[in-house]
Parts: sequence; C-alpha cells; structure tokens
Amino acid sequence: MPNIISIDSLDEAQALIGANDQHITYLEEEFGVTIHTLGNEITVSGGDDENVELAEDVLINLLKIIQRGMTVNLRDVQSAAMMARKGTIEYLADLYNEEIARDIKGKGIRAKTTGQRLYIENIKKNDLTFGIGPAGTGKTFLAVVFACQMLRENDVKRIVLTRPAVEAGENLGFLPGDLKEKVDPYLRPLYDGLHTVLGVEQTDRLIERGVIEVAPLAYMRGRTLNEAFVILDEAQNTTEMQMKMFLTRLGFGSKMVVTGDETQIDLPGTTKSGLVESVKLLSSVKGIAVNKMDESDVVRHPLVSKIIKAYEKEQ
Repeated sequence: MPNIISIDSLDEAQALIGANDQHITYLEEEFGVTIHTLGNEITVSGGDDENVELAEDVLINLLKIIQRGMTVNLRDVQSAAMMARKGTIEYLADLYNEEIARDIKGKGIRAKTTGQRLYIENIKKNDLTFGIGPAGTGKTFLAVVFACQMLRENDVKRIVLTRPAVEAGENLGFLPGDLKEKVDPYLRPLYDGLHTVLGVEQTDRLIERGVIEVAPLAYMRGRTLNEAFVILDEAQNTTEMQMKMFLTRLGFGSKMVVTGDETQIDLPGTTKSGLVESVKLLSSVKGIAVNKMDESDVVRHPLVSKIIKAYEKEQ
C-alpha cells in the first residue's frame, strides 16, 4: 500500500518537491523508490518497505522545517537522506534551531548534519578543537564562520588564519609579491567563509587593519596569540615539530581550531603527520575536543560523498 503524505498548502508542497522536482528525483535515486505528486499530496511507493519508510521519513522531516518558514535546498535533502540511513533523522529539525552566524545577505548559517552540529558545540565549549574529515564536510568553512561571529560579538580581538604551504616547500621567499600575495593561493579556501559572513570589502578592510591575519605556518613561530581565534587548515601536512610549535602559540582568551584530512597527507617520504600524532597524544586531554566527520557529513554535491566512499573501498 503506497504511503501518502498530505501537505497543508501547495506552496509548501512545491518547496518540498524542489525546483524541477530535483528533491524527489534525488530521493527516488537514493532509495530506489517512486514518488508521485498530485496537488498537495505526495505518494511514496515501490522498492522495499524499509526504503519507502526512509524516503517518507525524509520528506516528513523536511516538511517540518519548511513549515517553520525555512528554505530547503538539495544539500538539505542530501543531509536528511544520510541521517535517515544512520537512524538520526529525528534530530534533523534540531539542526535548524540555532544559527552559527548570518551571512552578508542576512541569511542564517546552520549546521547541516549531526556531525557538524557536534563540531560547533565542541568549538564553543573547548579552547582547542580538531576537525578531521574528508573534503566537503564543512570543517574549515564552519570554523571560519564561527570565528567571524565571535569577532562580531567582540569575544575575540582578531582572527588568525594559517596553513602549511607544502606546495611551495614552506619557503615562500622566492615567490613574487608581499606576504599576503604569496600566501593567498594557499589560504583561498579560508576566504570562502570570510566572504560569506563579512563580504569581500569588509574582509579586505579588516585584513588591512590587521584584525584578520593570513600567514603561512612558518610565521607563527615565537608568537603568543592572545584574544584571537586561530585556525590551522590542512593540518595533515604539518610535521610533528610544526604542530607542536603551532599548538603552543595558544594564548589567554583565545580559541584554536585545527582542521585536516588524514587521508590527504602530502608530506615527503616517511615524514610523520603532526595532525595524526597530536590527535593520538591529546585526544584525552580536558579542554581539547577531537571531531571526526565522514562522508555522511559531506554537504557538497551529492556525488562527492559517493566518490569518497568509492576511494575508501580501494584503500
């Protein structure tokens, strides 16, 4: 017997279906079911009973979000489908309860998965947080967004963004331009979050004033970073000594977030990753949180999580 979902209004039904039916098309492919729409009714059928129930759960929980006046996009549908498979779909609405920040257009930025939500909670509660996971899990973007919000609220005085420039051998002296021009190509992913929350012009102004600092990891040596939100990106490419040097820069009133992907280490030869070693040493230390996200936390194009899974099978 097909499962029928009745919706109060046609507008809500259209929001749930998505432009050009893309939401239900994705769910049909993901769960191997057939979804029919007629007016304000949606029918789920075909496939095995378990997948029909999962698809129905996704639609019902997405509808709850829409009925609260929020916009649902394909990323939300993908995240909801993954949560349904993990048995955590009941927590979907909770992800939308709290905004991390608002973007330059005033739209709320929220965690998209339970893994992301835990990550943000750990950043709030701890002075040092490790965010580890594959591309697309939002570990860098969310850290930058949270840093911007803390800066807005005067909880920190500045933001410091850094990463090891392995591609340039960490020695940037031979590259043309000033420090910012030299390191910008390696820090570009960090700018996405800054531009989303602050906009390009304000970001540039804050960089000029030194409120936001972008620098290669080598320039952190010998400093103590007080009242700062410090983010080390691509930390899997730090050596053990570089990681120790960086972590001991933590000053009073500061937070540090270290992000990386343990499967993407580009260090030469048998050099050990500072990220891997630091997690082993520090995971049980009070005040330090380690978040490990996986393909279920990927919020990019739906194919990205499938690509990650395919490569993991080969390893």
